[in-house]
Parts: sequence; C-alpha cells; structure tokens
Amino acid sequence: LTLVESGGGSVQPGGSLTLSCTGSLIPLNYYAISWFRQAPGKEREGVSCISKDGGTINYANSVKGRFTIVRDNAKDTVYLQMNNLKPEDTAVYYCAHSGGPECESYNLNLYDSWGQGTQVTVSS
Repeated sequence: LTLVESGGGSVQPGGSLTLSCTGSLIPLNYYAISWFRQAPGKEREGVSCISKDGGTINYANSVKGRFTIVRDNAKDTVYLQMNNLKPEDTAVYYCAHSGGPECESYNLNLYDSWGQGTQVTVSS
C-alpha cells in the first residue's frame, strides 16, 4: 500500500487546514490509519489514529480539541482537520498504517508503510 498525503500549506496562528491521506494498490479502508508529524530537529510523533471502521479514534494531548480525524471509506480517504493552529504545529505531517484494522501505539517500529509527507507551517 502506498500512501499519499496532501493539503499542507502555510497559515497564520489560529488558522485551519485539512490534510488528506489516500492510498493506492490496496484500499485504504482495510486499515487503521494514523497521522504523525515531525518538526525540524525533533523526533516523529503520533498525532491521531482512526480504526478501520472509525469506531476508535485517538488524539495526542497536544492536539485534542483542535484536530479531528475523519475517514470517508467511499472515497478511500482519511482526513485530518486542523483548527486553531499554533506555531508549534509546524511540521511535516505523515499518514501511516501498521497493517491492521485497529489503532496501535505510536511506536514507529510498528509502522511499515508511510507517505512522503506534507509540510504544514504556522507562522505570523
């Protein structure tokens, strides 16, 4: 499965962006999908996860109440809606899966399929 992220860009603090994750070769809706981000000089960190059926959703504490993960299995797409963006949200955002239908921990070793990433920059 190849994952492709899109929707990144530059916004001012308080702004919003919606990232999209799509798949090829195999439908994305076979898997739980997670979003990660990596800021310059920092380790990649988990942001959010949604299970295959959408019944389980997790968020990192740093984004709770501001980010929403949604999947549209008819469109084979997972979205990350980001509101009230802060400068500390600046990072390259990646979607990934660990091969199963349920959300796993954000241990990077569990994830073997990644997209190329999309840059999000929050700056005034």
